[in-house]
Amino acid sequence: MNLGNKIKEKRKLLNLTQQELANRCELTKGYISQLESDSVSPSLETLEIILEVLGTNLSDFFKDDKNTNIIFTSEEQYDKEFDSYKQTWLIPSAQEHMMEPIYVELEKGAETFHDYPHTGEEFGYVMEGEILVVYDDKTFICKEGESFYFVSNKNHYIKNNKDGISKVIWVSCPPNF
Repeated sequence: MNLGNKIKEKRKLLNLTQQELANRCELTKGYISQLESDSVSPSLETLEIILEVLGTNLSDFFKDDKNTNIIFTSEEQYDKEFDSYKQTWLIPSAQEHMMEPIYVELEKGAETFHDYPHTGEEFGYVMEGEILVVYDDKTFICKEGESFYFVSNKNHYIKNNKDGISKVIWVSCPPNF
């Protein structure tokens, strides 16, 4: 295993510079550079600190990627029912990934929770029906077969304003909990 390269990949996935990682770990940028080029080996304590900042731990960091699941069955999905809509998390481990895909079914008049501004981007595809996409103080109509996309830096939610059920695939990147 190329320890330095794997640390570098995790750092870049989080859009951190070497300096930012070093600051968060109370290390020097030079040390992070040497670590990523495999010129130095960290102590176990230092490695644990770096991995914590990178959002992982020793066990997950050294886990064999060959066993990573890429197909998820309906039994692995998680449903949550709200007053007049249902949300299904399609990937059970989405918080470990860059995207969080969900499936949403909205009854007539139903609207999802009002999401506050956060870092990231969102994409949705209307599989059935028609929805209103409310983004800040603007409302957009999105019909069956159409999609929406926006930066998540404004208040936002979707609403079914038509008769019948509307079905939407909604992807948030990064996951928003």
